[in-house]
Amino acid sequence: MISIGTPLLWSLFAAFVVVALIVDFFAMSRQGSHAVSIKEASIWSLIWVAVSFFFVAWLWWFLGGTGQDPVTREMADAKALEFITGYLVEKALAVDNIFVFLMLFTYFAVPAEFQKRVLMIGILGALVLRAVMILIGAWLITQFHWVMYVFGAFLLFTGVKMWWAAGQEPDLDNNPALKWINRHMKISPTFDGEKFFTVHNGVKMATPLFVVIMLIGIVDIVFAVDSIPAIFAITTDPFIVLTSNVFAILGLRAMYFLLASMHERFHLLSYGLAIILVFIGTKMMLIDLYKIPITWSLGFTVLTLAITMILSLKIPARKGASSTSFPFSPKERGGSKDS
Repeated sequence: MISIGTPLLWSLFAAFVVVALIVDFFAMSRQGSHAVSIKEASIWSLIWVAVSFFFVAWLWWFLGGTGQDPVTREMADAKALEFITGYLVEKALAVDNIFVFLMLFTYFAVPAEFQKRVLMIGILGALVLRAVMILIGAWLITQFHWVMYVFGAFLLFTGVKMWWAAGQEPDLDNNPALKWINRHMKISPTFDGEKFFTVHNGVKMATPLFVVIMLIGIVDIVFAVDSIPAIFAITTDPFIVLTSNVFAILGLRAMYFLLASMHERFHLLSYGLAIILVFIGTKMMLIDLYKIPITWSLGFTVLTLAITMILSLKIPARKGASSTSFPFSPKERGGSKDS
């Protein structure tokens, strides 16, 4: 599999991610437990988006985008477009991820000042999962070309499923994962600060915060299964696949606090994401017949997101409708939580 990822590029990228995580952890520890304001979330969101586009601009320059060789310039332009398209697709899918996080925090009544730590752990888990799954996906595509058709069919199925589930209200009470946790773990009825385990009535128990961490880990796995085939439909270059994924995830925590207060305004976004997944799946299925240009994919993604967001602001949400589809089994509300 052809990749622009040289040892130097991989090393620089790895160093950047480590430094970014250290800075994020340091800032979080200095601030302590506190509710993140819209202003703070907006500033950090803009910083992460700016860093992402600075990276792709630097990558374009590094690959020879300003050089005299037309072949080199064409390659630099193509890789930059692949990164931007992959970044926007992963960022869009991350929005659905964010709405699921919001649902979990609301269901378990997680205090706002504790949510930051949980999201940071969830992001670390997502980064590790994406890296592992990208390596596996790249190896599979290299060894078995027909895997591209499997990925395409899976994205088509996921897109259709997301479309039909978009208007349904998720039911965590009857969620299989939560039921399994309730049956196999003793869970404290109250939080104990940011602790994951506590002693309640003389018995050591997991706190609701630990349960949320477990469920977010499951959500990370489910969304990684959706997003990895999507990015491989844009490019099969492992370096572009991983970097676009990582940059989309790094800004996830700030974006959560930015969108948490306005998720009801974008109630049609899941329909737009479903359309994008179907488009990408179709592109993958047609790869040996017709290769849809990256510029078309980028334009379609941006246009679909823009239309669904504008329509969301103009068309009021149905009462009781959900803006996202929980990745397990959406059913009618009405069950009771296991004890």
